[in-house]
Amino acid sequence: MQELLNLVFSFWVGLAILIVILVKVSIQIVPQNMAYVVERFGKYNKSMVAGLNFLLPFIDKVAYRRSLKEHAYDVPSQSAITKDNISLVVDGVLYLKVLDPYKASYGVDNYVYAVTQLAQTTMRSEIGKMDLDKTFEERDNLNVNIVAAINEAAGPWGVQVLRYEIKDIEPPRSVLEAMERQMKAEREKRAAILESEGQRQSAINVAEGKKQSVVLSAEADKAEQILRAEGEAQAIIAVAEAKARALELVGNIAVSEKGQKAIQLDLAGKAIAAKEAIARESSVVLMNDDKTSAANIVVEAMSIINTLNKRQHEGN
Repeated sequence: MQELLNLVFSFWVGLAILIVILVKVSIQIVPQNMAYVVERFGKYNKSMVAGLNFLLPFIDKVAYRRSLKEHAYDVPSQSAITKDNISLVVDGVLYLKVLDPYKASYGVDNYVYAVTQLAQTTMRSEIGKMDLDKTFEERDNLNVNIVAAINEAAGPWGVQVLRYEIKDIEPPRSVLEAMERQMKAEREKRAAILESEGQRQSAINVAEGKKQSVVLSAEADKAEQILRAEGEAQAIIAVAEAKARALELVGNIAVSEKGQKAIQLDLAGKAIAAKEAIARESSVVLMNDDKTSAANIVVEAMSIINTLNKRQHEGN
């Protein structure tokens, strides 16, 4: 009886272990950005994506595990000949991603190797269409053309080339030396052009400064002359206006009796001064008998003044 119980216990324990093993084998958890290719009896059955998946124990098996992430693969250095027959050594980096796990598993034996070889041949073909200078100037266009050519050929493989970057282009040593000499000559040419442009601009600035200085000086002289002329004109006008006002004042006073007496007194003073001048010029002076008449004195003064004026004219 004890042996029977032990046998039953062993059976159930074995069955439980078998069930655990079967459950573990039948349940398959696929990580994120991964895809498992399942075969049944050696034939493709399905592709499992991320999450919980189930398999038939001992019937289904995971044949391939493919990463759906983007990967970078180094493209080995290789020789390429440009359109102008210059040999170059070129290497690059390939950015690749699996789009269809089924095609990546059954469409090609090793898709990484296949795409790398295709990238090398495409690179040589594209560089052969370009001159040496263009390979440096149009590197972006070269990368785009290589990616387009690879994707067109790699479609049946279930992969996509996202980017291709040329890391280095190494021409022969002789070409490098010639390029260095050319670059040096170009830099010296640009330096000479910039120096001459600087001298030219400096001369233009100096001439422009002198021109502005002459113009400003002429304008200052002109303004000074205009101000001086305006000042002199205003002074002449002021003197004329003062004389006019003086004559007007004298005329207004001369019509009065007091004014007449003042004029006669002034003329008498001038007549006496004229007689003194005649006395200095000549020892003989003729005097009128009526010395008390103001009118006679005035007439006599006028006569003496006229005589002095005639002598001055004759002397001249």
